[in-house]
Amino acid sequence: MAEEDKKSKGTALVIVESPAKTKTIKKILGNGYRIEASFGHIRDLPSKDLGFDVEHDFKPTFVVIPEKKKVVTKLNDLAKTCDKVYLASDPDREGEAIAWHVRQVLKVPDEKVFRIEFNEITPKAVKYAVDHSRQIDMDKVKAQQTRQILDKLVGYKLSPVLWKKLGNYKLSAGRVQSVALRMICEREDEIEAFVPVEYWSIHTIMAKDDGTFEAELSKYKNKKIEIKNQEEAQKIVDFLLDKSTNYEVTNITNRTTKRKPTAPFITSTLQREASSKLGYGVQKTMQIAQKLYEGIEIDGGAAGLITYMRTDSVRVSDDAQVMAKDFILKNFGEEYYPKTPNVYAKGKQNVQDAHEAIRPAYPDRTPDSIKKYLTPEQYKLYKLIWNKFMSSQMEAASVANKAVEISAGDYTLRASTSKVTFEGFLKLYVDTSDDEDGEKPEEKIPDLNKGDKLTCRKVEPKQHFTQPPPRFSEASLVKALEEYGIGRPSTYASIITKIQTRKYVDKKDRTLFPTLLGRTVSKQLCKQFTEIMDYKFTAGMEGKLDKIADKKAVWTKVLKDFYDPFIVTVDKAMQEGGKVLVDSGIKCPNCGKPMVLRTSKYGTQFLGCSGYPECKTLMSMDVLSENIGESGDEDEHKEPEQCNEKCEKCGSPMIFKMGPYGKYMECTNADCRHRKPYRRSTGVKCPKCGKGEIVERKSKRGTVFYGCSSYPDCDFTLWNEPTGEVCPTCGALLVKKILKNGEQIVCSNRSCQYKKEQVEGGNDA
Repeated sequence: MAEEDKKSKGTALVIVESPAKTKTIKKILGNGYRIEASFGHIRDLPSKDLGFDVEHDFKPTFVVIPEKKKVVTKLNDLAKTCDKVYLASDPDREGEAIAWHVRQVLKVPDEKVFRIEFNEITPKAVKYAVDHSRQIDMDKVKAQQTRQILDKLVGYKLSPVLWKKLGNYKLSAGRVQSVALRMICEREDEIEAFVPVEYWSIHTIMAKDDGTFEAELSKYKNKKIEIKNQEEAQKIVDFLLDKSTNYEVTNITNRTTKRKPTAPFITSTLQREASSKLGYGVQKTMQIAQKLYEGIEIDGGAAGLITYMRTDSVRVSDDAQVMAKDFILKNFGEEYYPKTPNVYAKGKQNVQDAHEAIRPAYPDRTPDSIKKYLTPEQYKLYKLIWNKFMSSQMEAASVANKAVEISAGDYTLRASTSKVTFEGFLKLYVDTSDDEDGEKPEEKIPDLNKGDKLTCRKVEPKQHFTQPPPRFSEASLVKALEEYGIGRPSTYASIITKIQTRKYVDKKDRTLFPTLLGRTVSKQLCKQFTEIMDYKFTAGMEGKLDKIADKKAVWTKVLKDFYDPFIVTVDKAMQEGGKVLVDSGIKCPNCGKPMVLRTSKYGTQFLGCSGYPECKTLMSMDVLSENIGESGDEDEHKEPEQCNEKCEKCGSPMIFKMGPYGKYMECTNADCRHRKPYRRSTGVKCPKCGKGEIVERKSKRGTVFYGCSSYPDCDFTLWNEPTGEVCPTCGALLVKKILKNGEQIVCSNRSCQYKKEQVEGGNDA
């Protein structure tokens, strides 16, 4: 340590949260600065008790996190030997609290310690921060501590209620996560209660001379038409096909519209677009963005490529606007830049506008110019951010729209088309909403004039059914939380991760659906803690935290106003007797009583007969996936997808169906209706028996493995997916092995060392 002391003398110590930033900041500040990391929070409320004194204005007691004791010692030793200490944790409420905690453990005079913050890790931003240091903002710290105390209080008091009611000591509740769970459960209730309604549309092919185009029936006697069934549709079809029916152009509308670009990304919109366009989960998006923010090695030095990625502000700095303008004028031309810079409104209340929207730190660093320094995933996300920001500063697109109305007796048909006449911002970016709901591909309509007579070549009626609301994806859940004002950009990813980790929610094909346990927990909490689970109440608490940070509310009063009625409710809930059995909806095969959800002392979930101890029947949770057709999520009106299997119980053909747990197979015999999970086939013949195929399976713990479809007659298994190729060295099957930096083809025989070429990309875990 003596050598380190000698090096540190006469230098300044800069303490950041993440070690990944140290190289980038060291490059910017030079040898006069020592950069060290706190590795996030260094202190927390004690885990074994509440950690705050209710009787003395909720005074908290913080303890050093055990695994951070060495970090604290090192920071203290360095701080004592440096002239100045700069606390450079993240520029948000959590970052302010981390800075305060670090200050509390440093045994140095106050005049040596300064708080600095920067929204981007660039030379200009970092040096400006050092030159404009400040004191720690204690109002932000109190707001963060209030949030911390509230979360600890809710989790500490509500979880025992769940333990008592559901008999599972692995359960937990949270102030925000439980409300997010409620959203998912209520959406599932809506899906199950949904009753499809039939409706029809009628499409025609109209012709003038040799030109044809499609027109759809839109009105009857100048009112929007609604066709409820096939009988009504057929009457209209008969009328339209009648030779005596005349078709005449009654109205032609030509107009040009402007499509304006949307604001640059904030945390929630980045998560949504990364999910829709790239298929990334919320957690994965934030991990990649964090790395882009902290710094990437470019030309021998680290550079932060984007601004801070946890923000709900759409504000853009003047410098960034100027850089964007210069780039657009130079690379696209004057017509692509608006007469006045685009400025975007905040959009919603309670926005923390301390820093900017998510944008590239250096707009002139195009994605392709630095592609070789980035992983494929980093490149894709950086390109998404870069394109979105640059497009937000560009001129609006011009779209020419043409609509034609055609009369057929009392009916009106409509044809429309649109064409982008000037790309503007669309040259760089198209929002997902525009991809899904935008204009149809251009369909040419012949030159028509009002009064022209047309010929009907074809009439096609189409049957439709209204669809239930979709289940939440991670991205759409973030959007819902944001719209309600629940949570903050820094919490979205952790909320979604927690409810999945605790097995309250499962994710299949990017879709979130509640487990049996999750629905039971949510129902119990809603029943006993109506206010805590209320959306408006939770959002209102976020607003109060903002007021504390803005000196508009007193943190102790906010806590007391919450605590007093909350404790009364908790005490009442604990006094209520009786356990809640989680009915799986499955009958015991031995005695006919309901099978209920149970949890072993190791946390493993299984189904047990409610008649225990008289009946000791047990079932794996896998049986639930065999009953998923009861969820009501399948679309009964689509043509069922055929499969090649016969029912093992009655021999009838099986068909594929889709439920919340994914694809499954069902017997077509109405008296049988046997179901079983779909096993995805790899198309590879089993090398052991030569009869079955290798299919994807899951262990009791949910781990994916691959086994012969002839099981239990053949017990051949692999832990990795086979490619269909055989090893040139030993003849065993080759399999895909997932590595951090991609896929590798290796031999399934562990004693064989054969490896094939590396495949870039890797898994999307």
